[in-house]
Amino acid sequence: MPKFEIEQYEIHVAKYRIEANTEAEAIQKLFDGENEPVENSLEYVELAEDIGLPVDEYRELADELRALGVSIGHDVIPSIRSIEEIE
Repeated sequence: MPKFEIEQYEIHVAKYRIEANTEAEAIQKLFDGENEPVENSLEYVELAEDIGLPVDEYRELADELRALGVSIGHDVIPSIRSIEEIE
């Protein structure tokens, strides 16, 4: 039986400690990479279902998933970034 590697988009949150004079400056520093992550603060939130493989490019896969009863929208196969057969 084949094996597959699947990359899935997920939403996580993390906390950072940043020294700044204002909230805006703190956000600017975060975006610039000037931050210190709070240890053990990474937390899973949910699957990122608004992004995924484009149905137009993966029509056959989308049809197969629908036939299996998987809920697929019109635009994307939710949360799937890539799939590759490895064996």
